[in-house]
Amino acid sequence: MKSLIPSSIRPPFANYAHGVEVPAGARWVVCSGQLGVGADDMAPETAEAQAALCFANLDAVLAEAGMGRSDVVRINAYVTDRSHMTGYMAARDAWLAGAAHLPASTLMIVSGFTRPEFLVEIEALAAQA
Repeated sequence: MKSLIPSSIRPPFANYAHGVEVPAGARWVVCSGQLGVGADDMAPETAEAQAALCFANLDAVLAEAGMGRSDVVRINAYVTDRSHMTGYMAARDAWLAGAAHLPASTLMIVSGFTRPEFLVEIEALAAQA
C-alpha cells in the first residue's frame, strides 16, 4: 500500500495521509466502530484511555482476520467534544508509531453515543494484498 500526500495541496493536519493506494486484488476487512469499553463493560474516564481501548479492540478484530494495524487504510473517528481531540490524537499517534504507511483519516465531533460515558468511537478499513 502507498500513502498519498500530494505536494500540491496543504499537508495533513496530523499523522495521516490524504489517501492510500490499495493494490488490485487486495482482501478487505471492514471494522465496525469500536467504543472505549472493555470486555468488563467498563469505560475509562479519559478520551485518551478510551481511544487506546478502541485501538486495542481494533487490533483484536484485525487479528481475527489475520491482519494488523499495518493493514489499515482508513480510520474514521468520532469524539463528543473538541476537548477530546488531543487525547484521541495521542492514542492514535501511539497506535501508528512505526507503521509501514499512514492511513487516511477523518475525525468528527458528534453529539454523543449510546451511553453518556462514551467519549470516543473509532472504525477502520483494512486491506491486505
